[in-house]
Amino acid sequence: MQVTDIGNKEDGKIWHRNSTSTKGPMVTVVRTAQQAKTVRFLHVAFDTTGECFIAGDHHGNIYVFDIGRNRFRLVQKTGQACTALAFTLRRTSEFLVALADYTVKCFDKDTKQLVSWMRGHDGAVSSISVHSSGRYAITTSLDSAQLWDMDTFQRKRKLNVRQSVGIQRVFFLPHSNTILSCFSDDSIFAWESDTLFCKYQLPVPDCGPRISYKAFAVTQDGKNLVSAGRSNLLHLWCLENKQLIKVIQMPSQVRTIRQLEFLPDTFDSGANQTLGVLSQDGVMRFINIHTCKLLFQIGSPDYALTTVDIGPNGRHIVAVMDNGGINIYSLQSLTEELNKPPNSQVVVVKDKEVNQAVPKVKVKSGAVRKPSSSRVTQTKALSPAGACDDKENELPAGLNKKRLVALLKAFGEYPAKYRMFVWRSMLFLPENYAAYSSLTDKGLHTAYLSLHDKYPIKSQKLQRRLQRVLSALAHWAAIFGEVEYLPLVAFPFVKLFQNNPLLCFEVVATVIVNWCQHWFEYFPNPPLNILSMVENVLAHHDKELLQHLVDCGITSQLYVWPLLETLFSEVLTRDEWLRLFDNIFTNHPSFLLMTCVAYTTCSREPLLQCSQKQDFEYFFHHRNNLDVGAMIKEAYRLMSNTPVDIHPKTMLSDFTPLTKGQYPIFNQYPEFIVEYQSREREKIRLQEMEYLRERQELSAMHAEFVRRQAEQETYYAQQELLQKAEDERRNILAQEEEKLTRQREKLAAMKRELKVKELQLLDASRRRFLKHQQKVKASQIEKLDQEISRKMDLRDQETAVAIQDLEVRQMELEAQRKRLEEHLLKDQEETERRVGDEVEMRLRKAERENESFAQQLHKPNKNIQVNNDHEASLAEACQQHLDLAWEREVVARMEQVEAEQDRNRERLSAIHLQAEREESRLTDTVREAAGKTWEEVMNARVQFSQQHKHISPGKTGGLRQRSLPSSNRLPYTSNGTTEVNLPSTSAACMTQQHRTAATPRQQGRTMVCLNSSSPTESTSTNFSLDRGRAQLDDGERELLKEIRELRQKLAARPKAGSSVSSHSVHTLSSPISQ
Repeated sequence: MQVTDIGNKEDGKIWHRNSTSTKGPMVTVVRTAQQAKTVRFLHVAFDTTGECFIAGDHHGNIYVFDIGRNRFRLVQKTGQACTALAFTLRRTSEFLVALADYTVKCFDKDTKQLVSWMRGHDGAVSSISVHSSGRYAITTSLDSAQLWDMDTFQRKRKLNVRQSVGIQRVFFLPHSNTILSCFSDDSIFAWESDTLFCKYQLPVPDCGPRISYKAFAVTQDGKNLVSAGRSNLLHLWCLENKQLIKVIQMPSQVRTIRQLEFLPDTFDSGANQTLGVLSQDGVMRFINIHTCKLLFQIGSPDYALTTVDIGPNGRHIVAVMDNGGINIYSLQSLTEELNKPPNSQVVVVKDKEVNQAVPKVKVKSGAVRKPSSSRVTQTKALSPAGACDDKENELPAGLNKKRLVALLKAFGEYPAKYRMFVWRSMLFLPENYAAYSSLTDKGLHTAYLSLHDKYPIKSQKLQRRLQRVLSALAHWAAIFGEVEYLPLVAFPFVKLFQNNPLLCFEVVATVIVNWCQHWFEYFPNPPLNILSMVENVLAHHDKELLQHLVDCGITSQLYVWPLLETLFSEVLTRDEWLRLFDNIFTNHPSFLLMTCVAYTTCSREPLLQCSQKQDFEYFFHHRNNLDVGAMIKEAYRLMSNTPVDIHPKTMLSDFTPLTKGQYPIFNQYPEFIVEYQSREREKIRLQEMEYLRERQELSAMHAEFVRRQAEQETYYAQQELLQKAEDERRNILAQEEEKLTRQREKLAAMKRELKVKELQLLDASRRRFLKHQQKVKASQIEKLDQEISRKMDLRDQETAVAIQDLEVRQMELEAQRKRLEEHLLKDQEETERRVGDEVEMRLRKAERENESFAQQLHKPNKNIQVNNDHEASLAEACQQHLDLAWEREVVARMEQVEAEQDRNRERLSAIHLQAEREESRLTDTVREAAGKTWEEVMNARVQFSQQHKHISPGKTGGLRQRSLPSSNRLPYTSNGTTEVNLPSTSAACMTQQHRTAATPRQQGRTMVCLNSSSPTESTSTNFSLDRGRAQLDDGERELLKEIRELRQKLAARPKAGSSVSSHSVHTLSSPISQ
């Protein structure tokens, strides 16, 4: 056994030497990747010819193996493992691959391109069934089955089932439009593929244990179905009467059946008998379903098989092994033991003396030899079923000619089921595949390119097969390209063997070599020698009929040659023709000529009634009421009763089969005539081409001439028509001018009316436009009013907020005032206490002075005046010191207030800039919405600015406030509260200082506005707090006035209490009065 490791090769040979094994596989194909890892093959599928198959591994590589040419080739890399394959589509180069991602892809093996991508399954596709025409395909998964059109790759139907009832398999019946669907509950339904009408349902077997069908197989004729599953039982169904006809039990080693496959046979007409059963042990056993005998098996438990596919031609089996390899088997080698003929059951008793004295002469069946001229008498002994005769009667495939002849004599024909098989053995067909391929590779012969014109056939498939067979014959021998009646000879065999062109070619070639002997010696005339033989036999057996034919002028070319050139296919039905050729192939080639004589003699009565040539022609070219059995019996009678001197057997050779390997040379024809005809035919072909070319040129010239003549006639006719048309046009123009004049007058009047209407319309449109403009202006003004009112509301809100702030500030000032009053009361109490102490001290001092005064009454008045001056200068110095301290404190407070004002002005400036930006954005929005021009916007802004000036005056007061000297300003409260803490040293000094400082504050106070801006910004949205500022200033003035009054009261109280010394009181109150 050869082992071929394809590795990473993309092309190569399958085997490198011819296999000599008769029982094992021809070759085992494996694939090893890197590091000696085996890449397992998963599935295989044959094409329609049975010579090629595809295989897919679990890496997603698809290979094509051509067994006939001993080549393999990598055609596709899908990248994922395949779950099913199909290679029997209408376009033979395309194949289907079901992948692990639940999709089905169609590829072309020649171009290696993706043809289509079919999606729709929710689970892995387990099987693909293709219709016999290759146009439709069914993909099956556990939950659904889908019918696809392979021409458009569109889904036509979808079968869904419940989850509890899974689908086992859905497939087409061979050569039928019926679909079988098999479910997990062992129910089987048959559907019509076009309408999906349920034709029938097979009854579920109720006897015995449940099998759980998993595997199915159908015979090629679609009549029988075999199903099996988890058991060793096979159920054989007859699909014609829908009944279970047989239950076959497999050996005890079989527990579960994985796969069933019928073994095709060319000669069983599709009624397959050999069934392959693959069980769980990896062994496939082939049994006969009728005899239930085990024929042979492949595989073993050590080399188990996982899946098997059998070629449609029944020549090869491909099996995928459990180890991932592929075994290729030859069915001829596997069935060689079965095809051997059985041992002879006849035992010959030999007599030693007789055998020595009597010489043996082998006499062929039906042969008649002339007696020897020698005087020695030779005894002829027929050894009954001897070894020599047995060897002579042995046929291929284990058949025996004697038994076949006995069967033929008993029934008159071979069984229809085995007829092709018998013919194949009787004719010793060599099946030279290589030689036939070399002939077909030459293509169609030029003589049969236009065969459909001369012999039109309704079936295009049959027409092409006939054309290929005739072309192969013409390439084999040149004369067959010149014989006109060769299609009539080959057509019945082409129709009979249309599924196997090789057998068809070899059968036709065998018939030509043996039963058409000496037909081509008088080419291109009919074979006069053969016709003379037939006429001599007819003259010997029926002279009256021959004389009648001669009297009517009918020759053998009219009543014999039509039968021979069509091989009786025109005058017999299909069954009659098959029955006749069963006898022709079994007998000597001269039997065909005897059949012609028998056909004529059996039709003796109607032929004697004919006298016209047309009647004879019609009779021998159409079917007649003739008993074929009687005709065959008459042929046998003629074979045995015809004298040797006129017997065609003496002129024709015995049967000679075709040689194996190469076909024999056929040159039994006048070569010079054929060559001459070939040359003449080629010459005629060239002349025809030249003629066709010249004819085409002439046709073109004639067409050009006709075109020019037509153009010239058309030109003159057009000129005449143009002249007539010109005259008519002139008359029409004159009439039209008059009409035009009248119409112009009417048009002028209409124009005037239209002008008036136009003016009216323009006026109305202008008024409507003005109204529209007014509405737009009004809406814009309304929008501006709304915006102004909104801004005024916003300003009022801000003013209210500012007033609330001022009220809060006033409350704070009131609180400060109360705190100041409390502080002043405390100071007053302290002052009263000090004044009391001082008064008391002065009273004591006064007392002392009085005492001293009493003592010094007598001193001069000058000392008194000096003391008074000293006291006045001391009080003045004290007063100046207090005034200087008060001015320093006032200046510091005014600087703080000025810094606070600067910060407020900066904050107001930022608010003002933001307000300007908002105003600019609002103005742009208003302009875009209303569609006003820039000038109108500017006018509106100017008007708004003027109104704003009237509403918020005194914007620049704050700026002028900064120009005043800081020394003349008193502190005032702006946004916050500036608190002045007065010292309590002397109430009189404080009162005097406030009185002197109040005047510059009143002179320099101005109204500070929050919306003050540069003079150029005239249209900004401004708001003012002037009213709040005025109230604040009034409050401040009132508060200061109250403070001064309180100080005056405090200052006046000591004067009222000081009644002792008027001079000291005068001294204390003098600074206050100043």
